[in-house]
Amino acid sequence: MRQFLLLFTAALIGGILAATLVLFFAPVNSSPAPQPVRPAPATAQPVPAYFTSTTDNFSGVPDNLPDLKTAARRATPSAVHITARPKNLPIERVKRLFSERENEPPVAGGEGSGVIYNAAGYIVTNAHVVSGAGEILVRTANRRTYQATLVGQDPKSDLAVLKIAGDKFPYLPIADSDLAEPGQWVLAVGNPLGLTSTVTAGIVSAKSRNISLLRGLDAIESFIQTDAAVNPGNSGGPLVTADGKLLGINTAIASRTGRFQGYSFAIPSNLVKRVADDIIEFGSYRRAFLGIDISTLTDRDIRRLQLRNRTEGVVVDGLVEGGSAETAGLLIDDVIINVNKRVIRDLPELTEIIGRAKVGETLNIAVIRNGSPVEVIVPLLRQPE
Repeated sequence: MRQFLLLFTAALIGGILAATLVLFFAPVNSSPAPQPVRPAPATAQPVPAYFTSTTDNFSGVPDNLPDLKTAARRATPSAVHITARPKNLPIERVKRLFSERENEPPVAGGEGSGVIYNAAGYIVTNAHVVSGAGEILVRTANRRTYQATLVGQDPKSDLAVLKIAGDKFPYLPIADSDLAEPGQWVLAVGNPLGLTSTVTAGIVSAKSRNISLLRGLDAIESFIQTDAAVNPGNSGGPLVTADGKLLGINTAIASRTGRFQGYSFAIPSNLVKRVADDIIEFGSYRRAFLGIDISTLTDRDIRRLQLRNRTEGVVVDGLVEGGSAETAGLLIDDVIINVNKRVIRDLPELTEIIGRAKVGETLNIAVIRNGSPVEVIVPLLRQPE
């Protein structure tokens, strides 16, 4: 019995000692007991106006959109509505000018647009708008109607100049179309489908486009392509920059339906100025005569001419006897890569440069000949009548 009491006492003392040690060394937790989480009341969240990239800090309405209202206010007074028709037509045929019925023979004349070129009343439009017309009426944005005279036209560039009586007409400053870039905002102003003073917006989609619209090997096609909506009746109207300058003359659309399908084309302002100034001064476009047959460089040309590291340029396919090119020493199979320090990638770029050059000017032409670079100085002669 005595032994049992000793063991019981030792066990009791050991338990008390162990409990004391645990209480002494255990960390003290003074935090309040956890409380049950109650859901927060639902609050209305604003719906975002734009979805943005997670890598950008942009949010809300972008602040870099151009103010196209100012450009529209400047451009609209300079755009005109043009009615062109032969003289002394029977009333039935006059009505047919403005109809869209199918299976009817075409009648010379129609409607289009134009842009006032200067304060003296000169107007630029497309040659196809006024071609063959005996009577041309111009209606300005303030609804005044003028009898217009045809000063001159150039079908190879599809440009024409008209004149109306008066002065102090509103007109636009001319932009440098060489500086136009894909992505910049533009406005098309005109009279599509009989809707006067219509403004549409878009961007420059591409430059130096050739769509085989104009006839003839010496036709000048180097269009500015845009996605501004252009329809029948816009032809001849202005293409305008976001700051209200004349960038081109709207000329054509790429469409299978005859209506706008996302692509429109304008003659660049630098070419417009060159042709219009000649017509105003001389009555016709005095075109320089390079005298070559040319084509855009192809894969077949690259293999045939054994070109290395060269995928762009224009090939000289033929020379006109007595022309500027032959006289200066250009040769067949020369590959033109640069003119006056401007890189030449394809045919439209070169035709525009030639079209803008004046008689008596000199072109500094860089070519690849037999695999080596050669520079040829070409004084420009006047194109024979």
